[in-house]
Amino acid sequence: MNERELSYRNELKYAVSAGQILLLKSRVQPLLKPDRHADKDGSYQIRSLYFDDCYDSAFYDNENGVAPREKFRIRIYNGSADRIMLECKRKERGKTHKDACAVSRELTMALIAGQIPAVTEEQPPLLRKLLCLMLTRRLRPVVIVEYDRAAFVCKNGNVRVTFDTNITSSTDLDRFFEPGSHRRPVMPAGQHLLEVKYDDHLPDPIYGALSLGSLRQETFSKYYLCRKFMIKK
Repeated sequence: MNERELSYRNELKYAVSAGQILLLKSRVQPLLKPDRHADKDGSYQIRSLYFDDCYDSAFYDNENGVAPREKFRIRIYNGSADRIMLECKRKERGKTHKDACAVSRELTMALIAGQIPAVTEEQPPLLRKLLCLMLTRRLRPVVIVEYDRAAFVCKNGNVRVTFDTNITSSTDLDRFFEPGSHRRPVMPAGQHLLEVKYDDHLPDPIYGALSLGSLRQETFSKYYLCRKFMIKK
């Protein structure tokens, strides 16, 4: 797809406390539906394996606000290998676009081990792009980002409101599919993350429900937070 044809979404991020999450959830629940992937308590676990190149470009591009910029990751849900997605998020002019394709556990483990398969026409274009960058820019897996997510959606405006808690990082890359890897919290104690995503407009009722005078919009990414203390001295 030509870059001019890419569909971009607005993505706003806010640091929130546990108390603010409870309040905001009570406000949005009458307006939005729970994500269909959520379990009985309304949440699910996300674990992502992020890639960066030999220059840590994804990290520094985020820190410096470079645009356009891209990040590759492989993502699983609730620790299961039943659904493994390779994703690339592109940030440009304050908006985001995401491409995705399914990959196998065997391929994921090979990439973690530094084994880069040959690029073929049969592979999805996104996978071919990742493999080419691994060969030319030494892109490689660098960190695991894990957190619990409660998500709510609305068709009007294609709105998605997510509350991400217990955000942690790990460098036990070989244990990406295993529970209980060594992880470290990356947010200050009692602080979590609210994300609001929508296409062209955020409906007024949802905007009003999410309005808290104390909320402060953030520009960082979870990947940036998880690598910040690994890179910065």
